[in-house]
This record gives sequence, structure tokens and C-alpha cells, in this order.
Amino acid sequence: MTNSRAVVSDQARVADDVTIGPFSVIGPDVEIGPGCWIGPHVVVNGPTRIGRDNRIFQFASVGEMAQDKKFRGEHAALEIGDGNTIREFVTINRGTGEGGGVTRVGDRNWIMAYCHVAHDCSIGNDTVFANNASLAGHVEVADHVVLGGYSLVHQFCRLGESALLAFGAHVDRDVPPFLIAAGQRAVPRGINTEGLKRRSFSPESMKGLKRAYRELFRGSNRLEDALGSLDDMAVEAPAIAQLVRFIRESQRGVIR
Repeated sequence: MTNSRAVVSDQARVADDVTIGPFSVIGPDVEIGPGCWIGPHVVVNGPTRIGRDNRIFQFASVGEMAQDKKFRGEHAALEIGDGNTIREFVTINRGTGEGGGVTRVGDRNWIMAYCHVAHDCSIGNDTVFANNASLAGHVEVADHVVLGGYSLVHQFCRLGESALLAFGAHVDRDVPPFLIAAGQRAVPRGINTEGLKRRSFSPESMKGLKRAYRELFRGSNRLEDALGSLDDMAVEAPAIAQLVRFIRESQRGVIR
């Protein structure tokens, strides 16, 4: 149901059961899937594809052009999956030609008020962005990541699976999976035990991750030496293997 005071482009493709509130604007080359609810005063510009069962609250700006001086109007898109909640005043920008052309948001993400997702970011599934969390361009956020309120992530950084950014964390390097990062130049603060419990990680798996954490971030060895000491453990522990692989693949370096 589209409110009579909403403005929906004739070139938009909107499923029949989508609700669009008053004073919202849906631009051309926008596709909105079944079961979505768009509140009042929302602006969605395209090219943007929005999947099923998403909720977008008032005053959000979704699919606007990149805040990048290099952007010259080239074709660039935003893709949003299914079951996401996007709260008040959230801004999610499209990609850029130089950055791959697409900003992506996966499924079942909870993005609270005043958050910002910049151009060419990639967000996985089941993440939580607390109020005012912000991503600069080209950031990769894996599944089950939690960003505390007012946390900030520098461009080209990666946040590994089930990482947790504490309130006000400022991230300028990659955050490995399963870690807590805190501080205004974020540093490791342990394993995200509570998050892993919620995902039903076994006590043995968490014990192994804590041992790996101590070796990597609390020992006196060089990082590469610490990684080498974990290779045998990684053979029998997929989570440790994932942690080691993430660090070795890092281009920006990891918090330490």
C-alpha cells in the first residue's frame, strides 16, 4: 500500500504488498521486494535493489550517490538482502566505479539510528550496528559482527566474523574474527566470549581461541612467529584456522 502523499517513480519496481509511508520518495531504477515496509520521509534512490521483508524507518537515505570526490556519475549500485531493519536517519550510499561499483548489505542486519555505510562497503549477515556507528568506504564486515555506539571504521578495513567493537572504538586496521576491539585507537581486548556463546560455540572451541589470543596478542613473539606456533592447533580447530588465515591475508595489518 502506497500512501497518496508518497512519490514513487513510474520506473521503480515495487512489489504489490509493499507499504510506503507519506512523503517518502522512491526514485527510478529502484526495486523493492515483497513484504517490505518503508516508513514516512524515506528517500530511496537507484540503482538500488532491496530484497524481501525489510523495514526502513523515517528519514533514512538509502541508495544516494557516494560521498567521494572521485565519483563522476558512473553506474554504481546498492544491493540490500532480506529481513533487514534500518532505523531512523541511517544513510547507505551506492558504490563507485573505482571501488567495484556496488555497496552490499546482506540479510537480517539490525542498523540503528544515525549509522552510516559509505560507498563500496560489504556487510554480511546478522550484524548489529548500534547508534551512530559509521563505516568509511570499502570496509568489509563479516557475519555476526557487532559495532558499538559511535564506533568508527577507517576505509579499506575488514572486521572478521563475530568481532565486537566496543562503544566509541576507532578502528584503523583489520579486526580479526572473534575478537573484542576497544579504544580510540582500537586494540584487542580479548575474545568475544558472549557472542560466541550465543552462537553455540563449544567450551573447547572457546578455550582454544583464548589460548590462540594469548599467543598472538599477549605474548612477546613477533606476529609471524606467533602465527607459526598455531599452525598445528589450526589443523584440528577450524576457528583457529580461520583466525590465522584472516591475519595472514590482511593488507592493512591487524590491531595489536
